[in-house]
Amino acid sequence: QLQLVESGGGLVQPGGSLTLSCVVSGFALDSYPIGWFRQAPGREREGVSCISSVDGTTSYADSVKGRFTISRDNAKNMAYLQMNSLEPEDTAVYYCAAGPFWAQTMCVLRSSAYDHWGRGTQVTVSS
Repeated sequence: QLQLVESGGGLVQPGGSLTLSCVVSGFALDSYPIGWFRQAPGREREGVSCISSVDGTTSYADSVKGRFTISRDNAKNMAYLQMNSLEPEDTAVYYCAAGPFWAQTMCVLRSSAYDHWGRGTQVTVSS
């Protein structure tokens, strides 16, 4: 059974940094595209970043470009989201997701493209 578990969330002051981790089990991460999404209270889930499996192509939402970095360590079956210069507007529950096995070149920020989801980790940016 495919499972994804996020960790690393917490409370951080504006301008601070956090690194989110996503550990996967039940499948080999190197064959699946990975996306990070977030959802703030009263708002729709939005795509933050993605990384393809075959060549590591990445993409970022405009709101986080230059501040967030996605990466993957296939040997450890883990994905990461490094978040710098955090702003109160980044407050949300963050989710990692895995796309279809066959979509190894996929890197899209559309939640409907992803099949498997973690339960999320809360990130709160506040002074």
